[in-house]
Amino acid sequence: MKKSMLTLVLTAAMVFSLGACGSAGSSAGSTSTKEASSVKEVTSGTAVEGNFKVGISQFAEHGSLDDCRNGFVDGLAQEGFVEGQNLTIDLQNANADTGTAATIAQSFVSGKDDLICAIATPSAMAAYNAAAKAEIPVIYTAVSDPVAAELAKEDGTPVGEITGTSDALPVEAQLKMIRAFLPEAKTIGILHTSSETNSDATIAIYKDLAPKYDFKIVDSAISQLSDVPMAANDLASKVDCISNLTDNTVVQALSAELDAATKAGIPVFGSEIDQVKAGCVGCEGLDYYELGIQTGKMAAKVLKGEAKASEQNFETITEPSAFINTKAAEEMGITVPDEYLKAEGVQIFDSIEDSTQENK
Repeated sequence: MKKSMLTLVLTAAMVFSLGACGSAGSSAGSTSTKEASSVKEVTSGTAVEGNFKVGISQFAEHGSLDDCRNGFVDGLAQEGFVEGQNLTIDLQNANADTGTAATIAQSFVSGKDDLICAIATPSAMAAYNAAAKAEIPVIYTAVSDPVAAELAKEDGTPVGEITGTSDALPVEAQLKMIRAFLPEAKTIGILHTSSETNSDATIAIYKDLAPKYDFKIVDSAISQLSDVPMAANDLASKVDCISNLTDNTVVQALSAELDAATKAGIPVFGSEIDQVKAGCVGCEGLDYYELGIQTGKMAAKVLKGEAKASEQNFETITEPSAFINTKAAEEMGITVPDEYLKAEGVQIFDSIEDSTQENK
């Protein structure tokens, strides 16, 4: 759908209220429009004239993906696409079910949305499969390995009208942190979902780099959310610590994983800020809100007609951020090295949030 590019200046700051995530029904084509704006104050940019409709398919509801969504909406607002004025957002949540993700994608195609934002690898793959023939552009975020997911070519160029941002983990920086925190550790456990391509790709990197830091990786695969408690208890009994990926199903059950690790007397290292707030001792990870902002700006280029999705290589945030929970470390008897406590840009938390990732 072509839009006029006449602009008007908006001077007011917009404060967005985050509504609850929507859940897609099991029947094809079911949708529900939800408020998708973030709670952060955002100054909107020069408004783009027209009426735009964007479908957001979020694979699961947990902190990092929520941050991506909020950043995406705010990134669009900064570029002049303001929900309730010239932008309608249809937010759907797949609740970590690939079949539901496919249904959501088909509903966006049937609704002839102007653009689809897909949050996390399974949703991105489903959106591209559904939207390719309809020529609806897809902008993804929180996709760990776009090449392995067959959303991009080896040189980073898109496979079609699809592009976005990658949340590839800084694995070597994570291994370096674990070695500094646990000088005597030998084994690192990783719990992952067998159907998540993003996790497979990241585990391969862990296994390749682990010997450099004198670690052995012990991975355990699950197939669904209900498998996490038993698998986490089994894994925790075999390793010196656990390192989380950005595996959507596992992160949804983070509290169960932390409980298993606590009973075994071993620490869990996270992959992003919300996991550390919830009780992981630390991580070298990404700021998912900023990743979402970056994604929203890429989507804005498509909606403005400045660049097609196929003309933009996928992007990453190149510098990881260090997050440390001193309370969680203390409970595990870990002394946090000064090099991390005094590192530039480190974010330190001295308490554990009284909440679970499942309820975020």
